[in-house]
Amino acid sequence: MTLAKLGACATALALLTAAPALAQIKIGASLAVTGPASFLGDPEAKTLRMLVDQLNASGGINGEEVELVLYDDGADPNKARTFATRLIEEDEVVAVIGGSSTGATMAMAPLFTQAEIPFISLAGAVVIIDPVQKYVFKTPHTDKMACLKIFEDITKRGMSKVGLISGTGGFGKSMREQCLAVAGEAGVEIVADETYGPGDADVTPQLTNIANTAGIETIVNPGFGQGPAVVTRNYAQLGIKLPFYQSHGVASDSFIHLAGDAAEGVRLPATPMLIPDQLADSDPQKQPVVSYIKDYKAAYGEAPSTFGGYAYDAFQMVVAAIKAKGSSDSNDIRDGIEETKNYAGVTGVYTMSPTDHLGLNLTAFRMLEIQEGGWVPVE
Repeated sequence: MTLAKLGACATALALLTAAPALAQIKIGASLAVTGPASFLGDPEAKTLRMLVDQLNASGGINGEEVELVLYDDGADPNKARTFATRLIEEDEVVAVIGGSSTGATMAMAPLFTQAEIPFISLAGAVVIIDPVQKYVFKTPHTDKMACLKIFEDITKRGMSKVGLISGTGGFGKSMREQCLAVAGEAGVEIVADETYGPGDADVTPQLTNIANTAGIETIVNPGFGQGPAVVTRNYAQLGIKLPFYQSHGVASDSFIHLAGDAAEGVRLPATPMLIPDQLADSDPQKQPVVSYIKDYKAAYGEAPSTFGGYAYDAFQMVVAAIKAKGSSDSNDIRDGIEETKNYAGVTGVYTMSPTDHLGLNLTAFRMLEIQEGGWVPVE
């Protein structure tokens, strides 16, 4: 046998004995990685990439490697819809995580429902999961829950007369509607109701109207992005002394950075992601919170945000569903997500059901106050 033939035989043998490549489980994502909502989508995308790398390094899921197919929709509903179609028709993903914003989520959800692909949204509005849609889930607390948690704290402090100043973007508009709807059952009265646009650089006229309302006791600002920081700075500039509440839409250190000293004393409902060192060892969320923060810092040299935590929990539930079902079939994954019970994530402890595709209650929120530039639990 010639050397050439020997070499060919050796190559063929090597190919036959080489370990087979891991099969691919494709998980899709469409997030606002860039643009005005990048403070949401960027940490979400980083979290998903980190988790996929960790998972594949440990052997994948049941011996299958995961491929993340991620698109940047910039929170644009039209782009999100285009990417949703691509994820379904071209990429053939088995599950999707995404929709950093409510608008992008609502644009994609009908497509994934029609294609029978489970979709876990990372946006806040209650309309995403109420009414329940068979293939649509979400991980963040709803805007309705935020209203109820804030009103609960307001009444505990002996107040009931509330002034709203809400952003007109998707989240702010939705939360305003929810706060108006649940105010009566929560024992509060909305005595002032003002709004501002996403690009407004000054809201002192609206705040002045609220502050001058007879009987006003506290102010609540439904909104996210830079708008709430503008509102907070104007609130301080006007010297308003009423207790001031923000929403979980700004539950990150970047809000404190943007608002500066004006944020002192502001309260808002948030996840334990912001207070890892203040969690009791017995808290079921302490281990996942501390572990996630440690891994994210190692990967990116910075701490993750609350918003990245929404992606963390979504990914972990998809993986758990695939493992539990021993299948990467989309309908099996959907069933596995819906059967999630007592999953202690970084956002809350989730228990899904056919009638509840969020799986959280108000105990998943921690009421925090900004003191000396940091977060302090007040309950």
